[in-house]
Amino acid sequence: MDVLFKRRSIRKYTDQSVSEKQIEQIIRAGMAAPSAGNQQPWHFIVIRDREMLDQITTFHPYAQMLKESNCAIVVCGDVSLEKHERYWVQDCSAATQNMLLMAHDLGLGSVWLGVFPVEERVQPLRKLLNLPEGVIPLAVLPVGYPAESKKPADRFDQSRVHYNGW
Repeated sequence: MDVLFKRRSIRKYTDQSVSEKQIEQIIRAGMAAPSAGNQQPWHFIVIRDREMLDQITTFHPYAQMLKESNCAIVVCGDVSLEKHERYWVQDCSAATQNMLLMAHDLGLGSVWLGVFPVEERVQPLRKLLNLPEGVIPLAVLPVGYPAESKKPADRFDQSRVHYNGW
């Protein structure tokens, strides 16, 4: 359970490269996520191209750390794979969380950069990645060796817990 409480959003990275094996482990963790009706509507795009990573920073205001990262994974939902309409967002979000946890477990850092539902992020990323119709980018995960250290955060708030109603 330590990975749940120790994982933090990492926005600074060293120049050490992440291996293909590590990327595969992270994506395997994503594909192990639960999905509605086992629909598994996800696709993952690994970006190592420096120009592409830098291009994302021009339309995503919170993606500046991609300039330090030498790798990112884009989590996409494919609506043609849906058995249960609009559940792709939940399915791909579960995959994203699994990937963040796996990255941490591997000694890597990452942060969830939300793309969907902000059209000013979705459309330029769709164009950059040449995504087919019906494939929607949900998130970008920069992945790298952390160049910063953060202590675990206890975010438990009893006032947010309700029993048998509000």
